[in-house]
Amino acid sequence: MTSLPLSAKRRLSLPGIAYGGDYNPEQWPAEVWAEDVRLMREAGVTMVSVGIFSWALLEPAEGVYDFARMDRILDLLHENGIAADLATPTAAPPAWFFRAHPEALPVDRDGRTLSYGSRQTFCPSSPAYREAALRIAGAIAERYADHPAVVMWHVHNEYGCHNAACYCDTSAAAFRRWLRARYGDDLAALNHAWGTTFWSQWYYDWDEILPPRATGAVPNPTHQLDWRRFCSDELLSLYTAERDVLREVAPAIPATTNFMVMQNFDALDYWRWAPELDVVSNDHYLMSADPESEIDIALSGDLVRSLAGGPWLLMEHSTGAVNWQPVNRAKRPGELRRNALAHVARGADGIAYFQWRAAKAGAEQWHSAMLPHAGTDSQIWRDVVRLGADLKALAEVRGSTGTAEVAIVWDWDARWALELPSQPSGELRFQDLVRDWYEPLWRAGIAVDFVRPDADLSRYRLVLAPSLYLVDDAGAANLTGFAERGGTLAIGFHSGAVDENCHVRLGGYPGAFRDALGVRTDELFPLLPGESVGLTGAVPDGATGTLWSERLGLAGAEAVASYADGPLNGAPAVTRNAHGEGTAWYVATRPDPATLAALIGRVCEEAGVLPVLRSGAVPPGVEVVRRRGADADYLFLIDHAGDGAEVAVVPDATELLTGKPAAGSVVVAPGDITVVREPHGS
Repeated sequence: MTSLPLSAKRRLSLPGIAYGGDYNPEQWPAEVWAEDVRLMREAGVTMVSVGIFSWALLEPAEGVYDFARMDRILDLLHENGIAADLATPTAAPPAWFFRAHPEALPVDRDGRTLSYGSRQTFCPSSPAYREAALRIAGAIAERYADHPAVVMWHVHNEYGCHNAACYCDTSAAAFRRWLRARYGDDLAALNHAWGTTFWSQWYYDWDEILPPRATGAVPNPTHQLDWRRFCSDELLSLYTAERDVLREVAPAIPATTNFMVMQNFDALDYWRWAPELDVVSNDHYLMSADPESEIDIALSGDLVRSLAGGPWLLMEHSTGAVNWQPVNRAKRPGELRRNALAHVARGADGIAYFQWRAAKAGAEQWHSAMLPHAGTDSQIWRDVVRLGADLKALAEVRGSTGTAEVAIVWDWDARWALELPSQPSGELRFQDLVRDWYEPLWRAGIAVDFVRPDADLSRYRLVLAPSLYLVDDAGAANLTGFAERGGTLAIGFHSGAVDENCHVRLGGYPGAFRDALGVRTDELFPLLPGESVGLTGAVPDGATGTLWSERLGLAGAEAVASYADGPLNGAPAVTRNAHGEGTAWYVATRPDPATLAALIGRVCEEAGVLPVLRSGAVPPGVEVVRRRGADADYLFLIDHAGDGAEVAVVPDATELLTGKPAAGSVVVAPGDITVVREPHGS
């Protein structure tokens, strides 16, 4: 698969910050549509996604199309100045398709064939599905390539949300083809990579290889990892196939699909996906159990901006409650606005919701919407209208992006490998460990990019790898070379432990980083749930570590903190090592939040990293984000604590949401947002 060259990409041409949501008029009688577009104009909506789940209506029988409804919808939107992000409806094949092709239904790892009757109930490797998907995509492209309402193609919807893997025989054959390509058609190379001498797993014929279906004991780790890689690539091949059909007919219209960079989704390697999109889009929903979901919004936004290499689109989030968690809470007063503008602060050039009008029937009838069940006499509607005005006032922010001196390493291979069974601790969660290290930077108002292990690191002062269990030789050399050339590198525990094939790096831990860190561990001592160890040294009083400890020996590094009790009493827990012209830190436990914040603060200070708010300390509870434009910076100040704050800014700054001069400082009201333009050269 060849990624799109930059010159081949197309950009969304809408002015200002796009605003809207998924529009599903097929769920409503035609007389409602006129009210929809009238209210969209009242709310300031500029673009809606249409047709996402309309396959059964657009193609009522194989090869038979009915575009009358879509024609009317697109015409109505255009007449009212509302652009369309037109979808290929391939996330929900119709019942007639599965009656004709029951072999296209997905099979789970226990061998059960799943039925149609919801969405994404297809096998990603099914030839029949691919043929049907490309046929409907082509028909839509031919019909609407020149329609003036259509400004972007929305390919499919949330790839991998419900069918990230299928374990049927068709998928098994596709997996074997993928493996043959990966290993150069060399079965001996696969056997070596998978370590199949263990448990008599040696393969003598490619046809002996199956997906990692349910089995009596723990499946081979590399087998499982390659399966995750294959599943991501197989879905990506569906996206690029549809995109290419659309681009052949309408080469000037950009194409996107909606990622799901959020806490509970890890099915796809978006580093591989992002270069294939003209416009990177994301869906993000809050988890009700997260007491500080604003941190997850920020982390997700920074990761999507890093994937995009600049501005991106928020394709879906919620105005209030969702419908798919055990308890679906409504948003607190002001939270709708704070959430949306926090995404803008992190680089979103478009804000959209699922969905425009709340459904009265179907599986998502209790999911919030821009126009709720209560109608316009509702707080959600008033907030939606206000947000539309806010986004209009922020139009000039479009196209600006973030700049950072700190990078956090994020790698899907490392995440997948870490969370396979049979680890020293089953309590390790990649996302949690990364968030631990991200949070103190967020609280300090320090800008962050996310990077691959093999990324160009030359523009950063500090690189953090909170959790990099798996890393290949090139990625490890890139990171340690960054420190050697004068950068500051900090590595979290259980990193560098295995190579790209999940083979343990021998000679002591932390494997690939041992020499650069100046340490060597001979044995791991993971901690039980609820267990902790005391820490002493250059750490706050009462410092503790949880989740992990290891018998760490110094091999050139200095101990910054040590275990104060437990079986490793006196052994180093945090170390610092001079490596080449730079410095390499190692954190061999999970410090409590205050201790980790102090450590990261010290590392940032040594690296010369500054917060984005140059005029003083960040007020507690206030999120501070900076977007840099051609002529000005845009400073977003978001009060999450509800206390309000006064913040110093440059003398000739302007508050964009009010249009008033800032005169050297601005007051952020409790629970409110202020956006300040600071001209360059101030």
